[in-house]
Amino acid sequence: MKLLTKYNRVNLITTIIVMLITGIIYYQAISWILISQKDRDLVVEENEIFDYVTLNHHLPQTFESNDQQITFTPATPGSIKREFINTEYFEKWDKGSHKKPCKGKGEYESGRGLISSVNADGKYYKILIIESKVETEDLIRIIFSITIGVILLLLLVLVVTNRLILNRLWQPFYNIMKELRLFNIADTKEIPHVDNNIDEFKELNNAVIDMAARAKNDYKDLKTFTENASHELLTPIAVINSKLDTLIQTENFNERQSKLLNDLYGAVSRLNRLNQSLLLLVKIENRLLHEKQQINLRELVEEMIIQFEEIFHDKELKLTYKLEDKEIYASRYLVEILLSNLISNAIRHNHAAGEIIINLTADSLIIQNTGNNEALPDEKIFTRFHKSSGSEGSGLGLTISRQICESFGFSLDYKFQPPFHTFTVRF
Repeated sequence: MKLLTKYNRVNLITTIIVMLITGIIYYQAISWILISQKDRDLVVEENEIFDYVTLNHHLPQTFESNDQQITFTPATPGSIKREFINTEYFEKWDKGSHKKPCKGKGEYESGRGLISSVNADGKYYKILIIESKVETEDLIRIIFSITIGVILLLLLVLVVTNRLILNRLWQPFYNIMKELRLFNIADTKEIPHVDNNIDEFKELNNAVIDMAARAKNDYKDLKTFTENASHELLTPIAVINSKLDTLIQTENFNERQSKLLNDLYGAVSRLNRLNQSLLLLVKIENRLLHEKQQINLRELVEEMIIQFEEIFHDKELKLTYKLEDKEIYASRYLVEILLSNLISNAIRHNHAAGEIIINLTADSLIIQNTGNNEALPDEKIFTRFHKSSGSEGSGLGLTISRQICESFGFSLDYKFQPPFHTFTVRF
């Protein structure tokens, strides 16, 4: 989940909860204010009754109306407790009503009442004053509806504003992420400064630029060291080979001395292959081998199969291949190295009387071989100098193969499906 989505979700949920709680409190407050006003109106009516009785010593005449009803009921002295109540009263429909006229009929409506008492003509009476709450409830309903509408409009504006403003605020972050995805340590292009006025994004951008610069410098130093070391090793290796040749031609050696010389030859040979591999890797990374041409890959694979034919026979390997025509635009020298590495890898890590399958289609080149029944570690298989135990290789063959593929826009993948280890070059 994106941070922006997470923030909007949390912000929206929090806002809704706060608005609901605020709406409930607001509704209760409005209800309390309007009911308090209705209670004050009832007290005014009560005081008018008391004033009338005080002046005239008898109860006032009562008149029924749609909004107010006053009734006097004889009661036992001291039995009435003054209080405000929520009650109902029967409102009759008359000809002036907006409702369907029907004489003698009506409906019950909610009302607010005041129970009180009064002494008139030496008698004790219960007073019940009821006023309609319909208009009050309608007013509360209208106010609450308007409030809900304002809240919904506010939420809509908040969501739209957050989406527009936050998207613009986070745009520098997305630009930095885009540059990081395009970052290539071997590329000379620098990560640009992202223009923004937010301190955190400025610090992030500066940290990314500094990190990329340090990585490029370290990579450049390492590449320079590798290139120089490889070139410097050429002369000592040539001198060692020359001295060994001279030594063999000038002396007679016993069996032990001959074995030691063979071991020296083998070690120097591996050192020479390693040096050549490092030089090739440096040239590929520096894009120094850029002579491209149209290549018929089917013909090139057939040539490689012929070159390895004796090795297949000596190791009793069963070779099966199916090749379709495929034209690619690449360096023939590097493609030959790629094919040689993949086929020799399939031979080297196979067992006697094993099997190798080569399939070439318009989309991919697939090389499968039997061998160890355990999959190679995916995270290390293309790592420099990583090789299986007992391998006589330099540990750079697959690294060079992947680097060649990447230089031409191909991909090289590995997977293990018993009993075959499969390397796939996708064009």
